[in-house]
Amino acid sequence: MAVNFEKLVLDLVTPLVINVDDLIVKKFSEDESSITIQVLVNKDDLGRVIGKGGKIANAIRTIAYAAASKIGKRINIDIDAFE
Repeated sequence: MAVNFEKLVLDLVTPLVINVDDLIVKKFSEDESSITIQVLVNKDDLGRVIGKGGKIANAIRTIAYAAASKIGKRINIDIDAFE
């Protein structure tokens, strides 16, 4: 069963942002043991996605880690903003 991690992360982040048109989620790299997903949001939405003390970002990572562990992979999610 193949998991589309880009869509999973996109579905988790989309309700959090106001500027949905500025949201970019893409797979940065993948090998047999790990996946790197990059999330780019508008600078005004960065605080909403990270959350107070990083709680929202950690929750997103936990859900993605659970999905990746089912197929024996590790996932790294990088969250960043652009102007």
